[in-house]
Amino acid sequence: MLISVGMVVTGSLNTITTKLADNTLAIGINGGKPRQFNHPFLQAWFMFVGELLCLLVFRIMVLRASRRSKKDQDAIDCAEPFSPLIFVLPACCDMTATSLMYLGLTMTDASVFQMLRGSVIIFTGIFSIVWLKRKLYLFHWIGMSAVLVGCVIVGLASVLNKPTNSSEARNPQLGNTLIVVAQVVTAVQMVVEERYVSGKNIPALQAVGWEGFFGVTILGLLLIPMYYIPAVDGLSETESGGSHFEDALDGFNQISNSVQLLLCICGTVTSIACFNYFGISVTKSMSAVHRMVLDSIRTIVIWGVSLSLGWEQFEWMQMSGFCVLLFGTMVYNEILTLESLGVYYPDKEMQESLLPSKSAKKNRSASFSMLKNNANQETKDGSHGGNQNSEIVADDWFSPKLSHYQTKA
Repeated sequence: MLISVGMVVTGSLNTITTKLADNTLAIGINGGKPRQFNHPFLQAWFMFVGELLCLLVFRIMVLRASRRSKKDQDAIDCAEPFSPLIFVLPACCDMTATSLMYLGLTMTDASVFQMLRGSVIIFTGIFSIVWLKRKLYLFHWIGMSAVLVGCVIVGLASVLNKPTNSSEARNPQLGNTLIVVAQVVTAVQMVVEERYVSGKNIPALQAVGWEGFFGVTILGLLLIPMYYIPAVDGLSETESGGSHFEDALDGFNQISNSVQLLLCICGTVTSIACFNYFGISVTKSMSAVHRMVLDSIRTIVIWGVSLSLGWEQFEWMQMSGFCVLLFGTMVYNEILTLESLGVYYPDKEMQESLLPSKSAKKNRSASFSMLKNNANQETKDGSHGGNQNSEIVADDWFSPKLSHYQTKA
């Protein structure tokens, strides 16, 4: 129960504190009147700081285990030998996607931002066909189609209905587009990680931590040329006294001049670190159904907070889009099956044929997982990194940071 509540609370806080920071007024580097904190790339950098904390937590866990016994240490630090450089490409994808999403969040509503992230399922499914040579069945396509329809409904709802405060959703069309484009990059990241990283059996906290390390380093260096690149109208702020694509110096000054803004940034950093920890714990101890319910609750919490703070108005059209998104995701991940409609589910047929005896039901899931993992190794073209312990799942599509290293029992 504590893990579940922790995941909902920290996951909700991540989006809420980020949006609250966008709406906070603070004095910048050149003084004058307080103005909105419009620094999405700097916020993305702080997000990676939160991920980097996961590596610190992992090191502490390994140290504590080593004091007990070598066996306990090996159980936690169980990765095969690997070079941390394998996380550079995933970190670059994560950096690009997060920056685009935070940029989009400055232009649209928090609840819309959260819901549109469900479109990652569409792109992940397509890329898995092209690059991982996987076969999608009818129920996958039905789920992806429903997600697409749901995203269109949610997007149209935010565009057709005027926002409560134009400063909080100043350009929903462009913001929604950027968020969806970011999901394309996220899907690339998931495929890259599955092909080149997940087979190393790297603990999730360690993997997220290394991505945070390279994200902090690379994006931190990129903030320097961004300061000298001229601002782009409609995308980057231009009120700091000069034309800067991203004025990190102005951002740090605004943070130092506003306690509320400082608390929002600290909330973003802490919540993303804690969310990854709770999310990984939930993955280990609960089913996909539990994770789906928790993620749905988290999105509803974000929506409710946005309504209570006056950031947006309730719209039935948005609610209907959310329901269609949820339906599509449940169908895609086989949480909701359509067998009564004659839809073919090869996994279930193989499970039934493996162990028909009622007394062996408890072993079916494990036996089928072994069969699937062995099948993935049959041909070189069908292999995706030699992983026999984990597989990317897309059932936590509301998450600020998707967990790409989840064990399927």
